[in-house]
Amino acid sequence: MTKSKTLATSLLSLSAAAVLAVSAAGGAIAAPASKTAAPASKQDGGQVASQSVEGTSAAAYWTADRMRAALPGDVLAGKALQRGNTSPAVAVEKGSSTKIAGNAGKGKTPLHLDESPVSHIGKVFFSMGSNNYVCSGNSVASNNKSTVSTAGHCINEGPGAFVTNFVFVPAYLDGAAPYGKWAAKALYAPTQWSSAGDMQYDTGFAVVSQLNGQNLADVVGASGVQFNAARGLAYKAFGYPAAAPFDGASLVSCTGTAGNDPYNPQFLSQGIPCDMTGGSSGGPWFIGSSSGGYQNSVNSYGYGSRSDVMYGPYWGSVIQQAYSSASSAN
Repeated sequence: MTKSKTLATSLLSLSAAAVLAVSAAGGAIAAPASKTAAPASKQDGGQVASQSVEGTSAAAYWTADRMRAALPGDVLAGKALQRGNTSPAVAVEKGSSTKIAGNAGKGKTPLHLDESPVSHIGKVFFSMGSNNYVCSGNSVASNNKSTVSTAGHCINEGPGAFVTNFVFVPAYLDGAAPYGKWAAKALYAPTQWSSAGDMQYDTGFAVVSQLNGQNLADVVGASGVQFNAARGLAYKAFGYPAAAPFDGASLVSCTGTAGNDPYNPQFLSQGIPCDMTGGSSGGPWFIGSSSGGYQNSVNSYGYGSRSDVMYGPYWGSVIQQAYSSASSAN
């Protein structure tokens, strides 16, 4: 006798993104879209929302104990999904393939999922309301040499307010911040995320202030990025999963060839074999087999409490515009 699938209440106990209800047919059910408007923020060309943030005290706020106690940020993606999702069932974004070279250098392909720290990959810490959260992020090539990529739900409620106390801690290892804590001075996200929580665009960027008179990329390096790439590529994804069986103390990687999301094709997401848990949200996907490849997505979501696939958004022209706005910011 076959058993029908029960409704899933958590999407990211073992993945990195959201709460989706899985129907008996295997699809996902989203609640009606919320009417909540995004907070006052600057919009660039109608497709990018941004907000300046006060970061002078953020680094001091994030003590080693607070960093260890921060909640995995996937719960915020779950709330965004509960508020509803408006991803239209449309064709894949089209545009000219664009690469921006970085200076991350070549990373070696590990034999196992556990990784040694990588200088340009780190943890992202932030506050939303009275709670502290953790995600993952990466230093990316930019005009300002100060741009960090992460998931949209680690930047903005989707829809709703931008986060506060945002810091990037590259090469984090068990509470240590070997390259310091880099506080954000501005946050950027596609308006499709900030105003509707559209999972198709679950990517955000932070511009961080200088630390000790230096720019982030000059200290830790920066990954090249690529937009409008072919689908179905081989990737290596990194993150700091914090939910069991992981503890968020160290870096983890997954590798595989990307395939389309069969449950929510309207998201246009791609997935690779991966069992990372909450806290890995926003970790970078690199084309190829090392941390030295071009970044082309981020950890976004998975299905069920024991997910074995991690999905990431397709980086097309809309996400490229958010990146460009952040990259060129002072």
